[in-house]
Amino acid sequence: MRFRNYLNRIIRDEAGATAMEYGLILAMIVLAMFAALSNFAGQIQATWNSLNTAVSNADSQAGT
Repeated sequence: MRFRNYLNRIIRDEAGATAMEYGLILAMIVLAMFAALSNFAGQIQATWNSLNTAVSNADSQAGT
């Protein structure tokens, strides 16, 4: 009888469900952040490549 009462109490407990919902929301936020940072990293890399090209061109022109 004690086991049945314990089992019923666990089944009716909703605290775990709330924690699971918060965990899923957090996982979605993290995935969105990774996607945004990936896009941002590509743009930053293109900017640095452009800057490197401009500095290299200026250096080669200054040397001649």
